[in-house]
Amino acid sequence: MTIIRVSQISEYVDQEVTIQGWVYNRTHKGKLVFLLVRDGSGFVQCVAFKGDLDEELFEQIAHIPQESSIRVIGSIRADGRAPGMPGGYELGIKHLEIIQAAGEDYPMALKEHGVDFALEHRHLWMRMPSQWAILRVRATVTRAIREWLDNNGFVQMDTPILTPAACEGTTTLFETPYFDEGMAYLAQSGQLYNEANIFAFGRVYCFGPTFRAEKSKTRRHLTEFWMVEPEAAFTDLDGLMEIEEQFITHIVQCVLRDCPNELKTLERDTTRLEQVCGPFPRISYDEAADLLKQMRDETEDPEQKELLAFEWGMDFGAPHETALTNRFDKPVFVYGYPTQVKAFYMEPWPGRPEVCKSVDLLAPEGYGEICGGSERISDPDLLLERLHQHNLPEEAFAWYLDLRRYGSVPHSGFGMGVERCVSWLCGIDHIRETIPFPRTIKRVYP
Repeated sequence: MTIIRVSQISEYVDQEVTIQGWVYNRTHKGKLVFLLVRDGSGFVQCVAFKGDLDEELFEQIAHIPQESSIRVIGSIRADGRAPGMPGGYELGIKHLEIIQAAGEDYPMALKEHGVDFALEHRHLWMRMPSQWAILRVRATVTRAIREWLDNNGFVQMDTPILTPAACEGTTTLFETPYFDEGMAYLAQSGQLYNEANIFAFGRVYCFGPTFRAEKSKTRRHLTEFWMVEPEAAFTDLDGLMEIEEQFITHIVQCVLRDCPNELKTLERDTTRLEQVCGPFPRISYDEAADLLKQMRDETEDPEQKELLAFEWGMDFGAPHETALTNRFDKPVFVYGYPTQVKAFYMEPWPGRPEVCKSVDLLAPEGYGEICGGSERISDPDLLLERLHQHNLPEEAFAWYLDLRRYGSVPHSGFGMGVERCVSWLCGIDHIRETIPFPRTIKRVYP
């Protein structure tokens, strides 16, 4: 008997097939039992009719517990009313084998569960349709990331997870003893190493787990997350924004094309996503600061006035980013941030040392920053000066200074957190649902 995946079901109408999976839900209506079966690729309704099966098997099906693993044989038929992902098809059961009958006390039974309980049972929660859909979108995003970069001249380079020094300051590092070498740190970023890689390969990217020890409890923060970091030689800030624009457009279009069922399951309104294509609006930090002042002056809501309070030199908080993106239908670039709120390696703006050649890409609908990047300092003397200003140990960055001494060129790069991007595309409030096993300041289990 042909074994198929649920995602292939439309290719087997009026044929007898085998599906292997798990019982997500069961409904018993007299002589009919409806099983919603999932196999990892989708959900399909399987129908048992008492008259088609021997009595013992029908009774087994009528009482099979949720999450039992099964092998079911039957004919596929089209039915526009049938639920599932994809919907519109069902399987008429001719035979069913129970591989394992699940226990009756399944913790994630089909009822409302609190967030803490769901996270405590994350290993089971991900079987729910909403969590399944989110993680399927995540898989599509990671595939689209590699697809665009690989097709546009970027070479994947694996950068260290254990590093001898901080990339963006020392207050947000996880540290660990490293033999006789003193302390090592879990990587905040692979960027500095990628800056070495571009002088051998021109365009590179790293893609892997990243760690931040900041004690943040916001819906946008995890202590362990996945980040992709492209870096390109002979690229200025304008060239970097063009790369980001094409990159993000490709990711969004791939998700719209490949995940319609998942987005439907999440009840995601895709109207705004369908507008994501270049060119994206570009505004300076100065213009953004003026816009925020204007919006604060225009509102009569005291709470909004307090949330939008802003002075030049501050970094944007979530309320500021939300207010700014509400003025645009697409993601918007904000460039030219104050030097004091950005990392040490960013090229200063010509004639304005208080401003650096940095850029953040803000997603619409209140999702805020999804990409952060800059043109990097290419002058060795200026870079050394910045290291001293940030109280970073010169000896730990000797190799990084070498990059500016032997064939330095203008170069730029950015980082994109996968979880923030997935959160935006799925239209969900908290990024803890966008990674299989989230790590936060209060959670390291399971």
